[in-house]
Amino acid sequence: MTRVYLEIGPKKVFACSLDWPGWCRIDKGEEAAIDRLVDYVPRYRVIAERAGLEFAPGEPEVVARVRGTQTTDFGVPYEVPDLDLEPLSGAEAERSVALLRAAWELFDETAGVAPEELRKGPRGGGRDRTKIVDHVTDAERAFARMVGVRHRPYKAPGDRDAMRAELAEVLSRPWEPPATTKWPPRYALRRIAWHVIDHLWEIEDRR
Repeated sequence: MTRVYLEIGPKKVFACSLDWPGWCRIDKGEEAAIDRLVDYVPRYRVIAERAGLEFAPGEPEVVARVRGTQTTDFGVPYEVPDLDLEPLSGAEAERSVALLRAAWELFDETAGVAPEELRKGPRGGGRDRTKIVDHVTDAERAFARMVGVRHRPYKAPGDRDAMRAELAEVLSRPWEPPATTKWPPRYALRRIAWHVIDHLWEIEDRR
């Protein structure tokens, strides 16, 4: 069984795994979103294997539904389900951070060999490689503040890696409610990993 929750927006639905951070897909309707999530099993397996984990998910089982907003429809898993307020053990936190590190590594490797000009999207739009990389970098610095990790705009190549190292260390810690940061760790791990993975797959699809 794969525990999944659905974030249901006015027009679109996110299906998100509760146990595999970043494995989230969106589509029009609940069944379509779950089907799309399953379609991405082979691609997420690459990330899990890089983290040293076996990825053999069972059938998705919807264990929670949360009401989304227009932000959901825009393409962001924005709402925090109640299940994210459950305690997080140290072992589970470290496992989730291993997946996040794997996503970072694969994103950097993929961006490093992708052409600067990427194929346009379905409606003729889409950022080129450098703008995607800059967007992911800037977003991560903002995401990190949601769990109390604050870094000034980067001035040297190693500044981003220092921020990621501190973020990974914070998110590796065991956690129990009540939350003292804007994002509980479970949600932060999912949201940050999803953002990196979503743009990793975008570059792969458009290069």
